[in-house]
Amino acid sequence: MKLPSAPWNQSNSLKQLIAALDPSNEKIRFVGGAVRDTLLGIPVRDIDLATSLEPGEVIALLKAAAIKAIPTGIDHGTITAVTQDGPVEITTLRRDVSTDGRRATVRFTSDWKEDAARRDFTINALSADPETLEVFDYFNGLADLEARQIRFIGSAADRIAEDHLRIMRYFRFLARFGQDRVEHEAYGACIAAAASLKSLSRERIADELMKLLGTENPAFAVGKMLDAGIFGHIFSETDGNASAILERLLERERECDIPPFALRRLVALLPKDGDKALKIVTLLRFSKKMRRAVTDRLAEAQPDPQNILALAYRHGAQAASDMILLFANDQDVAASLSKLQDWEKPVLPLTGGDLVTMGLQRGPIVAETLSKVEEAWIKKGFPGEGEALELARLLVREASAR
Repeated sequence: MKLPSAPWNQSNSLKQLIAALDPSNEKIRFVGGAVRDTLLGIPVRDIDLATSLEPGEVIALLKAAAIKAIPTGIDHGTITAVTQDGPVEITTLRRDVSTDGRRATVRFTSDWKEDAARRDFTINALSADPETLEVFDYFNGLADLEARQIRFIGSAADRIAEDHLRIMRYFRFLARFGQDRVEHEAYGACIAAAASLKSLSRERIADELMKLLGTENPAFAVGKMLDAGIFGHIFSETDGNASAILERLLERERECDIPPFALRRLVALLPKDGDKALKIVTLLRFSKKMRRAVTDRLAEAQPDPQNILALAYRHGAQAASDMILLFANDQDVAASLSKLQDWEKPVLPLTGGDLVTMGLQRGPIVAETLSKVEEAWIKKGFPGEGEALELARLLVREASAR
C-alpha cells in the first residue's frame, strides 16, 4: 500500500524540511492523522513527522538549515518546525515507561513498531515513507480503516488505563470515522472504565466532547454513550430525550444545509433548565462567553415565528437560529429561519438624554424608563424614529405622573 500523492506531501517546504533532517531517508516518516486522512481522501489539517533522531539533534539540524524550531513539547520529544506552508510537528520515537491514566513518562527509542504500539487506535498507528510513500502498518490499521472500525491497539483496557481520555477519543473517532456499530472489546472497555473520567480535568473532557459534537454526524456515538451511562461521569444529568432531540436537530441541519456547530448540539443534550445547564457548563470550565451562549439558547422553550426577531435582538441572530433548529415546531422552522437571513440588529433611535429633554427628571428613573421604551419598541417590531419618539413620550408621561 502506498500513500496517494497529495498537495501536502508534495510541498516544497516539507521536502526541504525532511531533506534537512534526513538526507539518507532512513530516519523520518509521516505519521498520524495526515496518513489516515489521506488514505480516506479527506483534507489534511496537521502534518506530523516521527523520527529516530533525538530532540537535540532535530533542533541542531533545523538551526543549520535556517528553519525556525520551537520546543513545544521537548520533554516528550516534540519540536515544531515553522515552514513556509505552516507548522510541522516532529516527534522522536518513544516508548512508555510509566503511565497513570493522565500522563506518561517516556523514553526515546529507535524502534518504529514500539513507537506505533503506544498510540491509541490501529488507524492512528499508520506511518509512511516520505520518499516512496510506502505505508507501514503494524496492527492491521489499513483493514480497520477500510472497514471503518475503531479498534484499540492490543488490549483496549490497557490502552484506556494508560490514558483515561481515550474513552472520549474512542467515541469521537467512532463519530468521525466509524460506521453504525461498535467494536465489542473497545466499547466494553470504555464502559468498564467510565468512572475514570472523573479523574481528568474538566477542560480536557470538555475539549474532547466539543470535538465529538462538532463532527458531521455524532448521533450514533452519542447514543452509545447515553446507552452506556458515560455521560453520568461528565454531566450531573442529561435531558431525558437527549438522543431524540439531537437526532431531530441533525436532521434539521441537513434539511436546511446548516453546518455543524458543537455548542448547538451540546444544548440538545443538556437539561432544558437554564440554571441546571449553566451549572454543568460552569463545572466543565467553559468560558463566560460560552456559558452565556448556552443559557441564551435556552431562553425560549418553543420559539414563536412572530417573536423571532425579538429573540435575535436580545440574544443574537446565531442564538435565535439555534433556538429555531432546536425547539421550533416542524412547520415553523423554514419560515422562522428565513426571517434571519441578512438581518442586522437595529439600534434604538433615542437615548436617556432624549427622555430628559422630554421632561423626565434625572436619576435611576431614566434608565428604567428607557428600558421600558426599548421593550415597547421591540414589541412594535423596531419602528423608526418617529414612532419610537411617540412611545417614549407616552412612557415619559406615565413615569412623570408617578
